[in-house]
Amino acid sequence: METYLDIGLIITSVALIASVILQSKGAGLGGLTGADMGGVFSARRGIEKTLFRITIGLSFLFFGLAIATVIVSG
Repeated sequence: METYLDIGLIITSVALIASVILQSKGAGLGGLTGADMGGVFSARRGIEKTLFRITIGLSFLFFGLAIATVIVSG
């Protein structure tokens, strides 16, 4: 069981990293380094909105898997 949780954590973390990088891709190279390009409260439409929701879902899944791993190993 612990092995499956570890594999799930690895897959989820890679997907979460990819989704965050894809979100900042639209902000240019400055978005990757933390430079603010304005538009913090800009409206999300289309694929941006979908990617934002996927990132939130992946973060909740990662958090849940991390807690489950601590409980199982513990």
